[in-house]
Amino acid sequence: MTSPMNDFCSREEQLLPPPRQIQSRQSESRLRRVRRFLSAVVSQLALGVLCGSTVPAGTSNSLMDISTDGTLLVCSNRDNGTLSVVDLINHQKTHEINVGHFPEGVSFLGDTHTVAVAVYAEDRVQFVEADTGETVGNVDVFDEPYGVVSNRSGSHVYVTLDYPGQVLEIETGTRQIKRTFAAGAFARGIAIAEEAERLYVTNYYTAQLLAIDLAAGEQVDEWTGTDFDNLCRQVVLNPHRDKAYLPHLRSVTTIAHGAGSIFPYVAVVNTGADADRRRRRIKMDSFNGAQVTSNPWEVAVSPDGRRLYVVFAGTDDMYISNILDDDYWEIEFERHVRLGHNPRAVRVAPDSKTFSVYNALDFNVVVYDAQQVKPIATIDVCENVLEEEVLAGKKLFYSALQPMSGRHWIACSSCHPDGDPDGRTWQNPEGLRNTQALFGLAWTHPIHWSADRDEVQDFEHTIRGELMQGRGLIKGKVNSPLGKPNAELSSSLDALAAYTNSHTFTLSPHAKHGLSDAAKRGREIFFSEETQCATCHSGPYFTDSTPKPTSHLHDVGTGTFDKSEKMKPAYDTPTLLGVYRTAPYLHHGLAETLADVLTTQNPDDQHGKTSHLSADQIADLVAFMNSLPYENPQSAAETTGLQRIDH
Repeated sequence: MTSPMNDFCSREEQLLPPPRQIQSRQSESRLRRVRRFLSAVVSQLALGVLCGSTVPAGTSNSLMDISTDGTLLVCSNRDNGTLSVVDLINHQKTHEINVGHFPEGVSFLGDTHTVAVAVYAEDRVQFVEADTGETVGNVDVFDEPYGVVSNRSGSHVYVTLDYPGQVLEIETGTRQIKRTFAAGAFARGIAIAEEAERLYVTNYYTAQLLAIDLAAGEQVDEWTGTDFDNLCRQVVLNPHRDKAYLPHLRSVTTIAHGAGSIFPYVAVVNTGADADRRRRRIKMDSFNGAQVTSNPWEVAVSPDGRRLYVVFAGTDDMYISNILDDDYWEIEFERHVRLGHNPRAVRVAPDSKTFSVYNALDFNVVVYDAQQVKPIATIDVCENVLEEEVLAGKKLFYSALQPMSGRHWIACSSCHPDGDPDGRTWQNPEGLRNTQALFGLAWTHPIHWSADRDEVQDFEHTIRGELMQGRGLIKGKVNSPLGKPNAELSSSLDALAAYTNSHTFTLSPHAKHGLSDAAKRGREIFFSEETQCATCHSGPYFTDSTPKPTSHLHDVGTGTFDKSEKMKPAYDTPTLLGVYRTAPYLHHGLAETLADVLTTQNPDDQHGKTSHLSADQIADLVAFMNSLPYENPQSAAETTGLQRIDH
């Protein structure tokens, strides 16, 4: 294991200058640190922090929030579609409100007890009065609201749209969208620095941090990590220093091995204008000696600015660190805490005396004494609505512990969180393989681009292989992929399959009001005899890959682009449902857009005949594909008798 000192340099970090320049810069750096320290002290005295006052609720996105007065906690329950309200004085749930499919970020509005919750799969921001449990308003948005923060007065909330990568400014009094800001691609994390009139936004698949000036309404800065940075869903600001903290993964796509492909990081960004070092990544797998952690989901900074809390959803644990004001080490390990199943959120009380952790697959919130770091209350926030087999499988899917993973770096969810892809193309032993989404998997077997597995249970080979290096779930012999079934050899493996096959589609936001005129024209082109797009992309799931004894593999001319390809250049047909948000495309990920799939990556018309189409016709065809699904595919599949795999 390496120490944090040996961490790879980010793009912003420079080679060391000559010694004399080093000495000069160190002196300048010390002067800047002294000035910042004195400024921080003055600010803390002005705010009354040193006397024990608090900071507002809702300044950074989370699945939980605590009211400014410290009396209430709210958390979103993704699996059962509810928002829970917890009385932190008496440690009991007071309300559970149905809000819809897959709620994510929550935020109190300023100092009030009114809450905004992002209902991810229903494209809505819902406002709830926490004292009564009453819904007091809704705002419909384009697609996939994820993170929510409030300004200090509660007059406005700011919401990230994962797709298409925007931030909305919503006036809470009128519940009207006032402004829309471009925010890169797949915007998730968001934090507000009201004094600086700035929003800070993370891009999910790149861990890039953007700064948006609220007065100008435009991006004014960005902090880019490495090409390997991935899956960043949150950003938290230090209330007393110009620092931002981002939990994310480092996905090294050139290595398909458990000891070299996926790592947990916390990036520390200097947001001040005079920062010597703009961004530093801290390895969480070597932060506490040789202990490896997996999938950092959320972080929290105590309101006094002294502690950083990091929860790891893959290894069910947490690190507590002391925050240093040194612009180098940044944080210093204090202690390690074991948590429940799949912890996804951590929040610190306004007085910094307690903190709360949301264990998503135990469906509870645990409140801890911050000084003793001991649990003082466990509150059940919702019922489990999943079938017991599916819940057991989901716990395995999110676990980077044995028997799933031997070295604790990787869980199934490290590449397929909540059924989504990771936006990466991996160099696998058989060649380049773009990560696919899991939605509709039960209807679209066999699995993998090369159709080399005909049941989820065949992933026992992956669990035991070089990537995950786990003990596995079958006791005894494992049948070869595509051979005798591995189903019914292990109840745990069957449970994993049941969860993996449970992911279903939501309708495309591009077809909320039906197909556009362009999409209708594109549909005609798609189903025409001339293009033959529907020859392979057929049926309710727009694929000829369906659960049946034989599979259809197609040579569409893309195999020759990848010189590392080891298998015959024939591939399983992917579903086109949800294709609007799953770039890059094709097995090798070389098509950045759907237009590329039809043009630059299809020079010989092997992937449908499209070379004769005009630019406008290509645009119409893309508009149609972006509209999929515009109707429920499962209903059509059941009507036509299409087979479904449940286990």
